[in-house]
Amino acid sequence: MDETLVAAFLGLLEGLTEFIPVSSTGHVLLAGHFLGFESTGKAFEVVIQLGAILAILGVYAKLLISTFAAAPTDPAARRFILSVLIAFFPAVVIGVLAHDFIKTVLFETPMLIAIMLILGGFVLLVVDRWKIDVKYEDATDLPLWTALKIGFFQCLAMIPGTSRSGSTIVGAMLMGVSKRAAAEFSFFLSMPTMAGAFAYDLYKNRDILSAADMNLIAVGFVLAFISALIVVRGLLAFVSRHGYALFGWWRIIVGSVVLLALLGGR
Repeated sequence: MDETLVAAFLGLLEGLTEFIPVSSTGHVLLAGHFLGFESTGKAFEVVIQLGAILAILGVYAKLLISTFAAAPTDPAARRFILSVLIAFFPAVVIGVLAHDFIKTVLFETPMLIAIMLILGGFVLLVVDRWKIDVKYEDATDLPLWTALKIGFFQCLAMIPGTSRSGSTIVGAMLMGVSKRAAAEFSFFLSMPTMAGAFAYDLYKNRDILSAADMNLIAVGFVLAFISALIVVRGLLAFVSRHGYALFGWWRIIVGSVVLLALLGGR
């Protein structure tokens, strides 16, 4: 199959799954495995996330501009910015320390990804049905300590198949954040997290990426941006009405199919 078409498909898959709790990296890595796609230094799978970052920035541009403009005089705006930075901090430390292990071992283990998809699906189903006392309805007004704990939950997603958004959403809900606010805080936290991962991975692979690699990344980036834009605009309304059960079942089904395929020698 033509590599450009594969890159386009993987970019589309990245954008569709980045902000829902099903693990975009897990889906892209597994799809790449079965399609025979091998990116240099596994950079493609990380760098195309820039498209999804720009999509979320576009959706929340007005809020972000007004928040940063108000920060010098508004304590609430400063607290919101600080809450996102505090939640981002654990991923910085663990991501830098474990980067090589994640890319060379965890990213190369499809069986682990399939198992984490299944386990994460069951966790999502349980938490979605759990009657949790909601304390926080506004993603921009979380206590700093709560934000930090959500940041530690996010670090679980360094195991591919776990899901960055899934980890943060589950962690937030367990601490009394509403389903909608949990998804929205996950959006906000994705901006520095994914931007940091993109920049660091590009830096680490700067000497081995070729022009051909960059062309494939560009294709994946464009498709990731377009598809992520569509998902972000509809996700909050969906989870407010239906919760996260659909994503839990999707994870279990996909993980099970992949596991059977791998056990069958694919």
